[in-house]
Amino acid sequence: MNQRPNHHVLLRLLELLRPYRLRLALAGLALLLASGSVLALGNRLRLVIDNGFLAEDSQALAKTLGMMLGVVAVLAMASALRYYQVTWIGERLAADLRQQVFDHLLTLEPSFFESASKGRAAGEIASRLTADTSVLQSLFGSSISLALRNLVMLVGAVILMLVTQPWLSAMVLIGIPTTLLPIVWYGRRVRRLSRASQDRVAELGRYAEEALRGIQTLQAFSHEAVDQRHYGQRVEQAFDSAVARTRQRAWLTGVALLVVFTAVGLMLWQGGQAVLAGTMSAGELSAFIFYALLAAGAVATLAEVAGDVQRAAGAAERLLELLDTQSSIQPPAKPAALPPPTQGAITLDTIHFTYPGRDTPALDGVNLTIQAGERVAVVGPSGAGKSTLLGLLLRFYDPDQGRITLDGLDIRTLNLTDLRGAMGLVAQEPVLFSGSVADNLRYGDPEANIETLRAAARNASALEFIEAFPQGFDTPLGPGGVQLSGGQRQRLAIARALLKNPAVLLLDEATSALDAESERLVQQALDRLMIGRTSIVIAHRLATVVNADRLLVLKDGQLVASGTHSELIGTSALYRHLAALQFGAETPATA
Repeated sequence: MNQRPNHHVLLRLLELLRPYRLRLALAGLALLLASGSVLALGNRLRLVIDNGFLAEDSQALAKTLGMMLGVVAVLAMASALRYYQVTWIGERLAADLRQQVFDHLLTLEPSFFESASKGRAAGEIASRLTADTSVLQSLFGSSISLALRNLVMLVGAVILMLVTQPWLSAMVLIGIPTTLLPIVWYGRRVRRLSRASQDRVAELGRYAEEALRGIQTLQAFSHEAVDQRHYGQRVEQAFDSAVARTRQRAWLTGVALLVVFTAVGLMLWQGGQAVLAGTMSAGELSAFIFYALLAAGAVATLAEVAGDVQRAAGAAERLLELLDTQSSIQPPAKPAALPPPTQGAITLDTIHFTYPGRDTPALDGVNLTIQAGERVAVVGPSGAGKSTLLGLLLRFYDPDQGRITLDGLDIRTLNLTDLRGAMGLVAQEPVLFSGSVADNLRYGDPEANIETLRAAARNASALEFIEAFPQGFDTPLGPGGVQLSGGQRQRLAIARALLKNPAVLLLDEATSALDAESERLVQQALDRLMIGRTSIVIAHRLATVVNADRLLVLKDGQLVASGTHSELIGTSALYRHLAALQFGAETPATA
């Protein structure tokens, strides 16, 4: 991947701070006050030594020390204000960036998150939202403030050094530019190594998330030792990357300190000779040393912050890469309006579709017309293209050729919210989210009150087990609703679809993984759900769909037969084979 220049990355991040200009100005004022106070201490130090200690004037000493305390008080208050403001700005930037990236991610098509080979697994992306934004929070909430403060002090210290002793200043100033070479050289390496280190940490998150999500399968196959070893290898890779980055930062800081403080040591020797010769006062030398140490410390801090900037640039690149990703499913510039009420008539016109990275088409020249209110079942062997059909209807993907219409309108001309609002999906393995039962049901209707929820749950045969929960509809389900049975999760998904009240119902093998009793309850709920709406049912169990208005038989991405159960028994060898596998030799006309 081509890396953006640092200045380009940081300028984009600074754009996020535009709404907080007043806070930035206040932080800048506090920074100037704090830096100016530190610089003022050098002159006070000279007066304390020359007019107080060496002149043995206690009154002058007390007055000068009092002035120093006043400067220190200003320094303390300005530093506290600066710290609060820059920390607030850093936290705000991280929060805004997390929100922007998350909002954008939700607009990307599902295939984006399926491209694991490109580092797009959910765990890796979650790492970018957390770890990478934390790096940027540290940069803007601390490092940049330190850099600006030390830059101001460096400039101020150099000026005051030149005013105090021009000839000694040359020795220190020679050392400062010398540090630029290692900063530039090592800074580039730190940035590259930081990006690699962050990628390694993200891979750790992805691997752990995948293993924990599949913990039952992992343990059932006694795969713990293998995964522990594989995870350990990734931990060591991440550690090695971090050590390599840290080594470069250590060299960067060490070289900068060595060069600058070597110059300071030479300056002290020369200054000491001048004091002994009587050409410089002890107070002047003390003030000069103070300014020289400020300048040296500022350069060292800037060198260290340069490493932080390089590391943050790597994190910013990963986040901006997500923000710059454009969805392949683009809403129309001027969407057409679905005439109310949506009828649910669907047409597929010569649909060809191949998944990215594959050669074999998932759908190959499919033509299909589904009438409004028709109940259609889609059957066929695994890999025939059944689930792909639903993905295309929901515009999770767009066909390579052909078009799909809803009530006569090409779905690519419709607003995605309107299109998906007209469709309700009940998947084979429905996804439930952390939150209460009511929270999950309200995905179907965010405004639903408790009575509406109860009615939907009753029609989905879910009310009885919901009311048996300790807190009823307020019972938290936990991540993915793991404590629920498959039948319970399925009925909650049906209730959620009922609340949405879609014109088109998409059922993707909604009963295939259930026991007989759960299947009976779910099938009853589905029958109620399908009344009065277009229904497309994907099923492996033919017994659940033999009463459909029409059955469609798919094979290798092609529609090879269409008709009722009785018709297909006589006309389709493939359907007859599927029926024989499930029903035996006696294939009922109804079920």
